[in-house]
Amino acid sequence: MTVMQTTANDRNEKPKRSLLKRLAPLFVVAGGLLAGYALGLHEYLSLTFLSESRDVLRGFVAQNPVLAPLGFAVLYALAVAFSFPAASILTLFAGFLFGWLLGGALVAVAATIGASAVFLAARGALSGVLAQKIGGRVSRMARGFEDDAFNYLLVLRLAPIFPFWVVNIAPALFNVSLRTYATATFLGILPGTFAYAYLGHGLDSVLVAAAEAGREVTPGDLVTPQLTLAFGALALVAAIPVVVKKLRRSPDA
Repeated sequence: MTVMQTTANDRNEKPKRSLLKRLAPLFVVAGGLLAGYALGLHEYLSLTFLSESRDVLRGFVAQNPVLAPLGFAVLYALAVAFSFPAASILTLFAGFLFGWLLGGALVAVAATIGASAVFLAARGALSGVLAQKIGGRVSRMARGFEDDAFNYLLVLRLAPIFPFWVVNIAPALFNVSLRTYATATFLGILPGTFAYAYLGHGLDSVLVAAAEAGREVTPGDLVTPQLTLAFGALALVAAIPVVVKKLRRSPDA
């Protein structure tokens, strides 16, 4: 092999190694997601499991007042970082185990950390690649980020229009800064997070009644004063983006 051929091969290998290096974080995310399903972690993310294990879980929390919330926060952050579809049910768990205030605070911080990890992984792998090759609805999203990244991302977080993991990744395609992303994410998820945590906080009486009756929790069991108030809060959360959008369009705003 001549020197020229060796040089040419080295040049061809460098882009390949560079691409693999950029995509490595996404491979890790995908691997973590597959591993979670392979280990059957999704089977523990249900109201049935919470009902069957409520005494054990609450006993562990009572015996470990520091370790339990920290461990839960780490678990939640990892679930978000690996894009495991568990945000809603884990937030209910947080409210049930730690109360709506502490549980909501833990979720808000952990979700922001996990989402930021996904954002950084996607930005390193995909920034400047897909943004030039997309159109339609995603193209409109791109214009929204370009015009006002913070407020646009804030509205996306407040409105449950797109899955949580989609909003985690999308800003990475449009050169949104980490500070803007993390701040808008934290503030945007607060209303929904505390509403779901309050919902989880009110599950105790429902789970007890179902356990005493020897049956699983049904949707009809969720109609209690506490949970009705939580659902009302969720309805208000869903209306926030509409109000924000009108305020942004107001000539006096």
